[in-house]
Amino acid sequence: MDEYFVNPLVLAILVPLLGGIGVAICGRIPNLREAVTLGTSLVLAAVIWFLLPVVLAGETIEFIPPEMVEGIGFSLSLEPLGMIFALVASTLWVINSLYSIGYMRGNNEKHQTRFYICFAIAIASVMGIALAGNLLTLFFFYEALTLSTYPLVTHKGDAKAKAGGRIYIGILLTTSVAFLLPAIIWTWTATGTMAFVPGGILAGAVSGGAVGILLLLYMIGIGKAALMPVHFWLPAAMVAPTPVSALLHAVAVVKAGVFTVIKVVVYVFGVDLLAGEASASWLLYAAGFTIILASLIALRQDNLKRRLAFSTVSQLSYVILAVALFVPGGIIAAALHIVAHAVGKITLFFAAGSIYTASHKTEISQLDGIGRRMPVTMTAFAIGALAMIGLPLTSGFISKWYLVMGTLDRDSMFALMVIMASTLLNAAYFLPIIYRAFFRPPVVVKGEADDHGEAPWPIVLALVATASLTILIFFVHAPLLALAEALVKGGL
Repeated sequence: MDEYFVNPLVLAILVPLLGGIGVAICGRIPNLREAVTLGTSLVLAAVIWFLLPVVLAGETIEFIPPEMVEGIGFSLSLEPLGMIFALVASTLWVINSLYSIGYMRGNNEKHQTRFYICFAIAIASVMGIALAGNLLTLFFFYEALTLSTYPLVTHKGDAKAKAGGRIYIGILLTTSVAFLLPAIIWTWTATGTMAFVPGGILAGAVSGGAVGILLLLYMIGIGKAALMPVHFWLPAAMVAPTPVSALLHAVAVVKAGVFTVIKVVVYVFGVDLLAGEASASWLLYAAGFTIILASLIALRQDNLKRRLAFSTVSQLSYVILAVALFVPGGIIAAALHIVAHAVGKITLFFAAGSIYTASHKTEISQLDGIGRRMPVTMTAFAIGALAMIGLPLTSGFISKWYLVMGTLDRDSMFALMVIMASTLLNAAYFLPIIYRAFFRPPVVVKGEADDHGEAPWPIVLALVATASLTILIFFVHAPLLALAEALVKGGL
């Protein structure tokens, strides 16, 4: 029995679950409850960072309990891609926990104990996805993540929140049960295994048009990746409090989606199989279509969180576009963009929540001159926006650079044109916000107080931390690049 608790992969899942129990026990004492939340996040981050040198050294850590039925069982395994996802989620949970304390208290949110419990269960589910050693394990934790985040989406409990929650859980459960599960069953019947194997398991088991159909089932089934037309859940979920939006868009849900896309392409299909099948070429065009259309929709949104939501839909498909190049450079770019988007987008959502907490403003048209009252918040927002555009000195430049290199390796003019057009669109819907905040005079509305300053210090500290990470990764990305290159070396 000790091996269940000593194995670090099991610990990575147990720590947030135990933290959730601790939060429930301490729920009547807010300071202690939040100390447990923050402490648990720090312990999890320590466990994951402890494993980084092991993975960089090329060693493998596994946990394989007895099979439930012959040939069917759960397994955990840590490989470079899972290490990247686990690092992102565990590190940002620490910062998000600090932010949540300031936000939930600053807005006098109800049901805070339930909020922290569900958050902990969601992070445990993320760890299970990151460390999954086969399709069964991944599917189990993928569904657990959907169910554990539903109460967070509907946290406010009003009619709008409930309606958004129904769209959220309806689309995610329908896509996974109607498409992802049949794809997994098809894979198992064709190959006799659900294990993740470097180079894939489907070569020789499916061919021709069947490859394209199976790929379609997987891509639609992985609804959390928000590939159009199954993206509607993401803007609908914006009814949630900002810490939840940050969880959905940066730390957990959408990253679970694009992580699963990369995992399936590399370890189930195999890049060589997909590169040689014309029936798989549709994915590149579907990703490009999503990138451009979501950017155009974002451009028309006045609500700040909705603009960020459609930006996320677009940015997620950068990962899918990179994967769909079916070349090593594309896989590296996809892995790096998981990190780049996470730190940049969480900064943007943190800033949106900071604006709401301090001023109760939600619309972009209301933000004239707000940078003068909230200079730290809006400077952090500007850094996150520049990262999403992909400009130098930010994490977004690194992933976009490798994405461009991947398009040149594939000699894909279509992908290159999509990247260029979307970069201009990103600038078109982010730069005007920065201009409004810093270069337009404040608009004083009669009857409204406009003498606010920055949000509470935990919120400001958290968004400064993520904005700093966005810049730091530009200069110190060698470990992440080493993991991405190890993924290519060991998985292709």
